[in-house]
Amino acid sequence: MIYSHYSEMPWDKERWPNFSAKEFACRHCGEAYYDPVAFDMIQAARSFLGGPMYVNCGHRCAIHNAHVGGAPMSQHKKIAFDLSVRRTDPAKLFEACQKAGFTTFGFYGTFLHVDTRPGRRWATKAGRKTWNFLLTS
Repeated sequence: MIYSHYSEMPWDKERWPNFSAKEFACRHCGEAYYDPVAFDMIQAARSFLGGPMYVNCGHRCAIHNAHVGGAPMSQHKKIAFDLSVRRTDPAKLFEACQKAGFTTFGFYGTFLHVDTRPGRRWATKAGRKTWNFLLTS
């Protein structure tokens, strides 16, 4: 369900203690997509990781998605998570996301894309360098 602003979205601070609704909302306008299953999965991944998880992008409104060059049918127009690897061990981040139940992964140079669709994987050229340990095994 889409909310015009994240402040309107029901947010359970006890269920998702390591995140805020704002972190998952569109950076352009604050629009938010409410998906408790996805939020449970990202919270589980954060718990498995045992430390901070930095969300670069969650939901994007159609305007913001087009502005950043997102695919017309991007999962970010609902909810997906681009997770920074700058202050996190990529192997541990990937393992935590797998344990949490994510099966779709996009491997980029500075972040890992995860969403709740069944089993898709892709890698950019820069992603192949960052994630080489995983993509060559």
